[in-house]
Amino acid sequence: MGLVAAKIEPSAKEDIVGGLTQALAETAIETLKAQNFHWNVTGMSFGPLHELFQKIYEDHFEGQDTLAERIKQFDMHAEGRYSVYLERSAIEEHDGHADARTMIEILMKDQETLSSTLSALAQVAEEHGDWATNDLATARIEVHDKFAWMLRAHLK
Repeated sequence: MGLVAAKIEPSAKEDIVGGLTQALAETAIETLKAQNFHWNVTGMSFGPLHELFQKIYEDHFEGQDTLAERIKQFDMHAEGRYSVYLERSAIEEHDGHADARTMIEILMKDQETLSSTLSALAQVAEEHGDWATNDLATARIEVHDKFAWMLRAHLK
């Protein structure tokens, strides 16, 4: 039977919120990186990449809010500091000095990292009967897999 956030055991809450916080940190860093690349992309593919990078950062901005709100449903603190995100995230920030191909490769790898982080979260949530977090993670996996595919298609 699935449980609502308020009914989940404290140790399970810690595991789930830990995964949500990891996903939030990585999503926040990726949001800023995609926006940075949106601002700084140049070359023959400027138009479509400028637009794609914008779609990524706009989606991820909303994704951050969804992840943070789920953390709050557990009555836990939703971290909001980039310094903490950078310490925690498997995704690194970037200064935006790169050619278009490199930007694509970096964002594609990051999308795959996010998908992997969310897959681990979905599994933890399922183990604890937290179907809402499992559904949230699964929905975000689909988004990140689609962006990874779109970015990969630019490299062929």
